[in-house]
Amino acid sequence: MLNDKKISQIIRVNHAGELGAKLIYDGQIAALKLKKDYKTIEIINEMKSQEEVHFKYFDEIIRKENVRPTIMQPIWKVGGFALGFITAIIDKKAAMCCTTAVEEVIDEHYLEQLNLIKNEKNILSTNQQNNINELEENILKFRQEEIHHRDIGYENNARDLKAFVPLSQFIKATTKLAIFISKRI
Repeated sequence: MLNDKKISQIIRVNHAGELGAKLIYDGQIAALKLKKDYKTIEIINEMKSQEEVHFKYFDEIIRKENVRPTIMQPIWKVGGFALGFITAIIDKKAAMCCTTAVEEVIDEHYLEQLNLIKNEKNILSTNQQNNINELEENILKFRQEEIHHRDIGYENNARDLKAFVPLSQFIKATTKLAIFISKRI
């Protein structure tokens, strides 16, 4: 049921996820600088700039609505950066595999939230509906951008990585676990 607790959970987990996305890209950029792969850095910077907008929105709303961020934030910061760095240091295909895996999970996650909001926002007060409408619009917009990031990963040969399936499955499982934990604590 969509209530204040559930809305806070949506804000908390999305705040954590967008922070994680920014840090994954930071890690990838750091590794790619070592490899002097400036063409790939340019691609990643485009995606990262959108993630920064997403994070800024959730960072503002988390403060405005007085929602507690996940206590796992310090771990997610290290883990996100490390995941980005390790995949990009392997090679560009591994970095793009990371992007496709994370974004596929986020696509499903955002769709689940949008369906919940759509199906239950009519039970909210008028003031709550106005707030949830803004949240819904942003999640919808951000979901489309995340899908675009996934597509960029595939266009840049993510599937050509020999270990695409196991790496993708590992990253998806890790991302789903981070979502599960961030919703709760």
